[in-house]
Amino acid sequence: MNKNPDADIIVVGSGMNSLVCAALLARRGMTVTVLERNPVAGGCIRTESLYPGYTHEVLSSWYPLFMGGAAYAELAEPLKQAGVEFVSCDYSTGVAIPGGPGLALRKDIADTAARMNALAAGDGDAFAAMAQRMFGDDAGLVFGLMGNDPYSFSTARLLFGEWRKRGLDGLMAFGSEALESLRRWADRSMNGTINRAMLAPWVLHGGLGPDEASSALIGKLTCAAVVAGGMPVVKGGGARLVQGFIDIINAAGGTVQTSMNVERVLVERGRAVGVQAGGQTLRARRGVVCNVTPGQLYGQLLNGAPEVRAAAEQAKRFRHGRGGMQVHFTLDRLPDWCEPELRHVPMVHVTESLEQVCLSVTEASNGWLPARPTLAVGQPVAVDVTRAPEGGWILWVQMQDVPSRLRGDAAGEIAIPADGRWNEAVREAYADRVQARLETVMPGLGQSILARQAFSPADLEAWNVNLVGGDPYSGVCSPDQFFWMRPFAGVKAARTGRTPVKDLHHIGASVHPGPGLGGQSGYLAAKRIMGKR
Repeated sequence: MNKNPDADIIVVGSGMNSLVCAALLARRGMTVTVLERNPVAGGCIRTESLYPGYTHEVLSSWYPLFMGGAAYAELAEPLKQAGVEFVSCDYSTGVAIPGGPGLALRKDIADTAARMNALAAGDGDAFAAMAQRMFGDDAGLVFGLMGNDPYSFSTARLLFGEWRKRGLDGLMAFGSEALESLRRWADRSMNGTINRAMLAPWVLHGGLGPDEASSALIGKLTCAAVVAGGMPVVKGGGARLVQGFIDIINAAGGTVQTSMNVERVLVERGRAVGVQAGGQTLRARRGVVCNVTPGQLYGQLLNGAPEVRAAAEQAKRFRHGRGGMQVHFTLDRLPDWCEPELRHVPMVHVTESLEQVCLSVTEASNGWLPARPTLAVGQPVAVDVTRAPEGGWILWVQMQDVPSRLRGDAAGEIAIPADGRWNEAVREAYADRVQARLETVMPGLGQSILARQAFSPADLEAWNVNLVGGDPYSGVCSPDQFFWMRPFAGVKAARTGRTPVKDLHHIGASVHPGPGLGGQSGYLAAKRIMGKR
């Protein structure tokens, strides 16, 4: 065995959190080796040309969490020097009702409130008041809890300060509101069908449904943040961001190696000292960082290590959520939306109502293909005109309410395989349903399609092992698996990115603060490692 360290830190996986962690450590003078099992680095950042001349993001696409987070604040300048440019537009989000009207919203809280009030008196005022609380009175508590290590002294100090300001009853009131479902909040605060339909799908971007606990906090926070800050993308595609991170790492003497599958983390005397990968033994001087799910970390990479028995038992209980699916359309012209202003909007949701979003989630959670899935329709060319030739267009369509395993079709139209697994026939039949649904808000869409490419939950998992069952969020974000409990509670040494093995750090969407392209768990791991140094 090679006893000479190959790097200060070895990072397993090359997703957003891995690249953030590695770049921060590299800028602090550490040599970092990033190992990626796939031929291309980036994890869920994957840019491809699905049709000549068009640039598609076939997995993730939008970067509001990253640009609003601590990692970007530190890495913005070196990324800019590496040629990375983020672009945005004047619009934020909207909703289109099949066979009905649409609502387009600008990147402006006051204008959004006025548009919502025009549809239902008082709804916009309720939205503006909610946004003011999120970014005003509650900002320190909300963003402090989401951005800090929950078990750190800084979080304890934050809670103590909020207790002094609010009192115990005030803190309990905040906690109660944080556990409320979005449907209950909307029933109390909003009357307009379109306004409620606009807000409801945003909870799906946190892996929840509008009837689930904590969905009000997640939905309100996500939607308000998007309306306030927009939906930025990387000019030219997310692959340029990945390359920017790689350039930062390489400039400091580190490396990013692809087609390197890590089989095992090496533990000596209770400490992580390296990995076995691709038939090689690579050693690390200061530790190992793993961007994997709990099942992979404790069931595979650390399988049999005596230090992790309790954590391995908890990892078996970690639950993954519904599957995700994507359908990408290459168009030779701009779509004719039911509301023409929607053409300028980066992210439009298609649904009949808040209640329909709830129903689709229930169907998917029970293994049924929803008859009327909620569509998140991304329009990257509305933000970045370099993605398509002049006059061309791209639709990036995501569904977060499809089952991982199939039991039936709620519409009774698609034959389900006896083994309950996704196959090409089911995928394409469901993509047909998605396209037909889009036609209800974009008449004539079919005549403008140059190409269509669909990816089922099985396809997503095949691309990225962290997307277990096609779950795009690497684990349910219900209260029992969120914040203090993510990835799980009950094992003191395995909470919030720590592990029972010394110098082994756990990052990724399965770790606090959860999914999204923010890079925060990687940022927190880098802070811990730099603090020890």
